[in-house]
Amino acid sequence: MPAPRVSTVVPVYNDPGGIETTLDSLTEQTYENYEIIPVDNNSTDRTPDVIRRWESAYPDRVVPAEETAVQSSYAARNTGIERASGEILLFIDADIWVEETWISEMVSALESRDCDYLGCNVEIVPNSDSASLWERYERALSFPVETYLERKHFAPTCALAVRRAVFDEIGPFDEQLVSGGDKEFGQRVHRAGFKQGYAGSITVSHPARDSFAALRSKARRIGRGRAQLRHYHPAFSDYVHPLHPVRFLPPSPLRLYRRYSGTAVSAPEMLSYYILEYGLKLIQTTSSLRETVALTRGRS
Repeated sequence: MPAPRVSTVVPVYNDPGGIETTLDSLTEQTYENYEIIPVDNNSTDRTPDVIRRWESAYPDRVVPAEETAVQSSYAARNTGIERASGEILLFIDADIWVEETWISEMVSALESRDCDYLGCNVEIVPNSDSASLWERYERALSFPVETYLERKHFAPTCALAVRRAVFDEIGPFDEQLVSGGDKEFGQRVHRAGFKQGYAGSITVSHPARDSFAALRSKARRIGRGRAQLRHYHPAFSDYVHPLHPVRFLPPSPLRLYRRYSGTAVSAPEMLSYYILEYGLKLIQTTSSLRETVALTRGRS
């Protein structure tokens, strides 16, 4: 049997260094029958120039696209889906890097498990040996992909494989969302009866956020996405209203305890993580409240 055609979609906005890193690793894959679709989401910096340079160097491999109508990573991914020629679509974010066997391993795992939708391990990598508190926190608590799939039936779109037939049946990502579109799409996949899987032996590398400002920006985006999920998908199973008391309560200490049981993390460090997590939770809740008010007033 010939190797299935693969389209690798990479949404990007104002991140020339990130798209350079990702394209550098994607153009050196051992898999043969694939294309790379970087989708520029209306960048205003050097990002389009970087994409054009890689297209020039790899004209038979890099197939650029643009999404200028809607400012959303999910809209950019949908544009990539429309442009794609593959029967298997891989999604990866700009600034992530992979081993040269990543595409081959993802396709092999999808086929051997007879899956329609497959997530893999996401490793958070600090930017230096002397990782900051922010980087250590994110590395410790981000992307438990196997748990996401087991309990919530989704994998993050930063490293995801989906068969074309899934999109043909249930439609694309919801581009109205600034966050949470991967969860909403994954649960749609699950409800439609498609088989989901996890390949823990396959890893992509994701740079850690290295400042409180970066973590705060992520928390605000997550909060907005939660409000949008409630507004556009009121039956969504995972949503809790931002005025619900649980949104203001401290997170469960058991989460940190389970994470660090048997490790060398000190008690002061664990306390720092706990305080930071609670602060980010309150930022998410505030952002969700603001977005709820804006949507109620009629903002689309």
